Amino acid sequence: MLAIFSLSISQAPGPLMKTGAALLLMIALLMPITRQFFLPVLPIFTWLVFFFNARFIPVEYRPHIWVKVLPALENIFYGANLSNILSAHQHVILDVLAWLPYGLLHFGGPFFWAILMFFFGPPGILPVYARTFGYLNVVGVAIQLIFPCSPPWYENMYGLAPANYSMKGSPAGLARIDELLGFDMYTTGFTASPLVFGAFPSLHSGNAVLEALFMSHCFPKLRPLVIGYALWMWWATMYLSHHYAVDLVAGGFLAAIAFYIAQTRFLPRIQSDKTFRWDYDYVEYGDASTKEYEYGLTVLETDYRNSSDEWTVGSSSSISSGSRSPVDESQSSWEGETLASQVSDSELSEIIIR
Repeated sequence: MLAIFSLSISQAPGPLMKTGAALLLMIALLMPITRQFFLPVLPIFTWLVFFFNARFIPVEYRPHIWVKVLPALENIFYGANLSNILSAHQHVILDVLAWLPYGLLHFGGPFFWAILMFFFGPPGILPVYARTFGYLNVVGVAIQLIFPCSPPWYENMYGLAPANYSMKGSPAGLARIDELLGFDMYTTGFTASPLVFGAFPSLHSGNAVLEALFMSHCFPKLRPLVIGYALWMWWATMYLSHHYAVDLVAGGFLAAIAFYIAQTRFLPRIQSDKTFRWDYDYVEYGDASTKEYEYGLTVLETDYRNSSDEWTVGSSSSISSGSRSPVDESQSSWEGETLASQVSDSELSEIIIR
């Protein structure tokens, strides 16, 4: 529905091309061969269509632009404008170091992480990653539209003067990269940005934190590296005057919420003795800290795997979190009978009632 809304307000391309694109997408979702790819990435497509067509939302339906809120929060939480402090001392080496994560890795990184997870992660992790990534960005763009705020470069150019939707965007520190490279790589794109006042929350931060969390889940040994990457992205966004520190914290917090929702119910668990996805004989989903009886009768917190031979592990194809089933009738927790015992229906009913 969000994608249909975005296409309906879009002024380019024309109606025929928009209808054709929507028809092709529906066909791709109906065909089993293509559905396995297009269904998980549908939230990503929705985010892209939603983001690039946000410019066509009529001004009369847009809320007030908040210019003073983020600088005020910056001073309340940190006692100073960290973006202005970091960008005060500029150097070509620092420009390049900031450009790498913000201008390159932000766009190419998700594909690189996805390839690593596909080959070396458990089966099923890539669709979860795609959906989580898409939903995170959809929610982030929605917040940016509902709560539009000016970024640091606006304060540097206009101070705290009121803003309006007719104002163009700015590449800020990335303009120095265009000068260094000798061609327009960012100036035109950022000037015509669909969301000029989409500073809060920072999706550069949100995506970097989400990628770091997924990579830490799949490859615990790489945790210092991916955390360093997220911090590198945080520094780059402030150095280039694109985001305040409060934007970065909000983006990271939003990414953490998205990841832990996925981890609790949908994320495949890592088996440390497996190297490639093809090494997995079975996959378990969800949070490993929650353990239940096989029939969902109660929560079992104690691990009985090494206590005796009366308990056996459930089927390896089960996606439950370490379910157990009693097999010894003489020491069963159901007073001598189990649901697998050879009893009549009436006797089974009495056992369940007891």
